[in-house]
Amino acid sequence: MVEWTDFERTTIQNIFSKIDHSAVGHQALTRCLVVYPWTQRYFAKFGNLYNAAAIMGNPNVAAHGLTVMRGLENAVKNLDNIKATFSELSVLHSEKLHVDPDNFRLLADCITIVVGATLGSSFTAEVQAALHKFLAVIVSALVQQYH
Repeated sequence: MVEWTDFERTTIQNIFSKIDHSAVGHQALTRCLVVYPWTQRYFAKFGNLYNAAAIMGNPNVAAHGLTVMRGLENAVKNLDNIKATFSELSVLHSEKLHVDPDNFRLLADCITIVVGATLGSSFTAEVQAALHKFLAVIVSALVQQYH
């Protein structure tokens, strides 16, 4: 079980109350698909992912980015039980979708970049550390089925 400080709990909740989930999810998934093009293989059904403009304009990318952010919002509401919260998603991604587990870390990094750009000067090192810890716990929960 992860131990959260009061600062971390408050910071994580504040981040997710301040950001536009749709915009952040879309931008983060777009960034992931552009910067790490091998991740596109899991999204073949999304259609045109041939270049950055096509990815950014793809409504399926935007929709899945929002889905990811809704999952993170669910984790914010269940900070003390993230592993159980993501157990079904872990099974889905490992057994049905066969997603390389390192891709979760790549997407988490992209989310961090987009959140940092969104929050600007209020994205201090301490805020980044809290977000990093939160996303690391999410990644750990998602890869639990792989072990």
